[in-house]
Amino acid sequence: MEQDPLSKLRDIHIPEPGGFWPPAPGWWVLLLVIIALVFALALWARRRRQKNAWYRIANRDLDRLANRAAVTAKWFSELNGLLKQSAMARYPNRHPEALSGAEWIDFLLETSPKDRIASRPTVTAMVQSCYQATPDCSPDDAIRFARLWMGGKKC
Repeated sequence: MEQDPLSKLRDIHIPEPGGFWPPAPGWWVLLLVIIALVFALALWARRRRQKNAWYRIANRDLDRLANRAAVTAKWFSELNGLLKQSAMARYPNRHPEALSGAEWIDFLLETSPKDRIASRPTVTAMVQSCYQATPDCSPDDAIRFARLWMGGKKC
């Protein structure tokens, strides 16, 4: 009989390293957070795209109007109609569809992003050109103002 109890001890065995699968609970939580963030970002982007659909449509229509610019009352009426549609989408609580004449001019200038004073003659001529046999507004100036007004602030 051996009296040495240490002789019965075995060497220390290091446990096998953990496998790749299944991950620790912290990784599952991180995965769920990432999935939630991606979902929220996709939802936000979709809502923003839907909210700004009027902007894409209005710019497309404005390009069409610019390509067939003419110094006619009908063309200026179409341009003002496009601006009114955009104003109704952009400022629905202010009821721009009911405005005409000086009120419509003031509304366009008030909601214009910049150069309000410099734009007044152009906007006045543009709105009045809808009712004149021979409009005195340049279509280029009117298109330039419309682009400035529509590009000022998206929802």
